[in-house]
Amino acid sequence: METLMSGHWHHLPSKEVTTLLGSNESKGLDEFEVGHRQNHFGPNRLTPTKGKNPVLLFLQQFHQPLIYILLGATAVTFLLQEWVDGGVILGVVLVNAVIGFIQEIKALKAIEALALTMEGSATVVRSGKKMQVTAADLIPGDLVLLQSGDKVPADLRLLRSKELQIDESALTGESVPVQKKLQELPVETVLAERCNMAYSSTLVTYGNGAGMVVAIGDSTEIGRINELISKAEELETPLTRRIADFSHILLWVILGLSVLTFLAGMLHGGSLLENFMASVALAVGSIPEGLPAAMTIMLAIGVEKMARRNAIIRKMPAVETLGSTTIICSDKTGTLTQNQMTVQKITVGEHSFQVNGTGYAPEGQILLNGQSFELTAHSQLRDCLLAGLLCNDSRLVPKGEQWHIEGDPTEAALIAAAAKAGLMQDEQERLLPRWDVLPFESQHQYMATLHTCPEDDCQVIYLKGSIESVLDRCHQSCETADGCEFFDKQAVHAQAEKMAAEGLRVLAFARKKVTGEGITSLTHEDVAEGLCFLGLQGMIDPPRAEAITAVDTCQRAGIEIKMITGDHAVTAAAVSRQIGLKGTGSDDHRDYSHTGRELADMSDQEIRQVAQDTVVFARVAPEQKLRLVEALQAEGHVVAMTGDGVNDAPALKKADIGVAMGNSGTEVAKEAADMLLTDDNFATIEAAVEEGRAVFDNLIKFITWTLPTNAGEGLVILVAILFGLALPITPVQILWINMTTALLLGLMLAFESKEPGIMDRPPREPDTPVLTQVLIVRISLVSLLLLIFSFSLFEWAELSGNSLANARTMAVNVFVFGEMFYLLNCRSLTHSMFRLGVFSNRWLIFGIITMTVLQIILTYVPVMNTLFGTAPISLLQWLTIIAGGLVIYVVVGLEKTWRRKRKRNP
Repeated sequence: METLMSGHWHHLPSKEVTTLLGSNESKGLDEFEVGHRQNHFGPNRLTPTKGKNPVLLFLQQFHQPLIYILLGATAVTFLLQEWVDGGVILGVVLVNAVIGFIQEIKALKAIEALALTMEGSATVVRSGKKMQVTAADLIPGDLVLLQSGDKVPADLRLLRSKELQIDESALTGESVPVQKKLQELPVETVLAERCNMAYSSTLVTYGNGAGMVVAIGDSTEIGRINELISKAEELETPLTRRIADFSHILLWVILGLSVLTFLAGMLHGGSLLENFMASVALAVGSIPEGLPAAMTIMLAIGVEKMARRNAIIRKMPAVETLGSTTIICSDKTGTLTQNQMTVQKITVGEHSFQVNGTGYAPEGQILLNGQSFELTAHSQLRDCLLAGLLCNDSRLVPKGEQWHIEGDPTEAALIAAAAKAGLMQDEQERLLPRWDVLPFESQHQYMATLHTCPEDDCQVIYLKGSIESVLDRCHQSCETADGCEFFDKQAVHAQAEKMAAEGLRVLAFARKKVTGEGITSLTHEDVAEGLCFLGLQGMIDPPRAEAITAVDTCQRAGIEIKMITGDHAVTAAAVSRQIGLKGTGSDDHRDYSHTGRELADMSDQEIRQVAQDTVVFARVAPEQKLRLVEALQAEGHVVAMTGDGVNDAPALKKADIGVAMGNSGTEVAKEAADMLLTDDNFATIEAAVEEGRAVFDNLIKFITWTLPTNAGEGLVILVAILFGLALPITPVQILWINMTTALLLGLMLAFESKEPGIMDRPPREPDTPVLTQVLIVRISLVSLLLLIFSFSLFEWAELSGNSLANARTMAVNVFVFGEMFYLLNCRSLTHSMFRLGVFSNRWLIFGIITMTVLQIILTYVPVMNTLFGTAPISLLQWLTIIAGGLVIYVVVGLEKTWRRKRKRNP
């Protein structure tokens, strides 16, 4: 039996399925066999994944080089008995650890949410008796009955179906319910096209049927997805990878300089304690204590900004990841499109009409050759629209400013199209009241309605359905208001094929007038022949207007967009052309498209190439989505993946950033994702990418601003030891500088607005280091200037007869005011602050004023003098400090100007 659980059940005849499962297609399993199989197979539940130990999970948050440095700084400050400063640094470490721990716990809930989808009850037949059981008690061979509203409790091979339709969108991505049929299918039939199967956790939307359980628990299709989720390892974000690399380098540099300082002090004959304290001072000065806190706060500000633009961030590093994204793999339905079927073309006789306006709102026009016209001049068009309006079981209902459907999306599109020509549903139903209906049945492929027409003293039958079913019943075309004439069926087929090639879903319409005694009950014989063909209506779920703009913006920014959908390839290709998706080949407008069936036969090497070159992927299975993400990541791309179904969850978790739909998305998809879109709109992703780039820019600005201080402080200590001089700044003064300036100066960069042209530049290469060569040179230049000015003023103060405390106060203020002036240059790494607007960042002005007040307090308040070893300084000394800061501002400004000119004139 176990070997059968993974068999191709859709390929087998229903009688063979029953035989293999040892069951009966009418009586089901007998009670004795049920108990035996329940003991053998176990419950119909997903096996919960073994979770990580919470304690170990929490401790893993400290396993980072930068955290090692901060823990070292904490230990050092506690050794110096600086309990407040040590507590602050330790607090930063703990806050970051708690945030990371909470994020990981939330991520692990994805599988728990998936397990919940299999809970519920089922109606089964056992020993010929119909009974209700819990879904967990189902076993292979059970005969399950399905009806509208039921959740399918296990994977079933269908044995009976009466107009059975099942919504499989969460599993396959198919945008409309699937009409189920019973015939066996080829072995290679993909999951989305297995119309003789019903899969666990999908929803019955119409009709009823019966099926035999062929798989339970982990053996079901949703069980396979559960396994894929558990195996999909979450990758580090580009930011965390870069910071980790940067931290490793920083760790060894600090340790090396500390050892060098200690050895130099010993060579100068200093005591062991003095040299140790000097090494500690250098280490404390070189550690950017404010960096983790700044990263957390900047990312949090980015989260808040994105929330205002309908993007909810679940994992903070995702903010920056968006800014580094090189490829966005997007779902089609509802994300790139409106998820509202819309009639776009109507073909009547030799005329082809265009329908503008989108969605279900009855707003827009029907045009002929781009021109408006009087509907009375085209009576057959009116009849075609009327057929779609009256042969219809759905309604459009206004709710506030939105129009909502009650019924089928296809029928709603027909109602909206008729309304655009002035034909309103309520009014026409009053003029032509319905007497009877033949509902749509899969074996007939049409729907028909019978109406009385008091005006003409007759009855009218309207029929809509597939091209083949309607044309087989028509021998004439209603070309005039008074009569019909023969028409060319081949020409109609050609028109339909042309519309289908444009990605349109095409329906045909016909009419039959009944005179004389009329009919009281509509039968299939009444519509078997003698109908007049009215025309064709082609509809599609149209692209969102804002998505077209967003796609163009992303592509101009160097971000490739790839569509991955469960819909048909032709429809997907048509939508991709409408929204302007571009390929990566020599012809950027060429259509690159592959189906899931083609991907299944490809090797890993082949799929890596196809993943890069292809724009549209249709009919893809969950493992194929996962393979595509992995293939793109293997080529060095930073991948954002959108999705809403259970089938999307493994790829969402594996992607560098998973984006789930907040409105239409399943709980499983939301739990696996890093970001939720509250409006399910691709344009929101583009806005989030823009915000992500701005956050990363501001983080780099902060790092570029803070490192010269740390490097300058370390160099001051090193030079003092090498020359056997007194330390210009003490460890506690260093901590004051680093923590206060990081909070009041550096963090103000988080409020810088996006720079002009932020979406006109390509994404950063994933392997690009945090600091480019240009920034390293600038950091070195400012570090050297801080070293020169602080040491010079310190020595000048001592030589002028001032106390050591006075001289150190000079050095401390050189660093603080040097950082203030340098901060103004860090508002943009390429442009002058005058280009951005001097007062455009009011928080920065507030920070500078507050920091200045704090430095005055540090310099002149006796308590601060005692705590930090400072002393009052004179007006002349203040002027020299300000002059040093101005020199730093001017030098960096000239360096940026030189680089801009060099870039323009290489």
